[in-house]
Amino acid sequence: MAQGLGYVDVAGSTLGDAMFELDQRVPGIMQRLCPDGRLLPGLQISVDHAMSHRGLQAKLMENSEVHFLPLIGGG
Repeated sequence: MAQGLGYVDVAGSTLGDAMFELDQRVPGIMQRLCPDGRLLPGLQISVDHAMSHRGLQAKLMENSEVHFLPLIGGG
């Protein structure tokens, strides 16, 4: 498991699966990012450098990279 600078390797075929495993290692992270079983409204996810609108159903590949980003509004 590679860790450092905010990176951690977890397994999962969907973002939800990976989040469940991450929560096993970092208890409470699922409640913080997905308190009602859905991603917080103020967060967006990027899977392999592309914005995903599938939420926890987003499909992951073996070496997928996931980023949680705050939504930014304004003009």
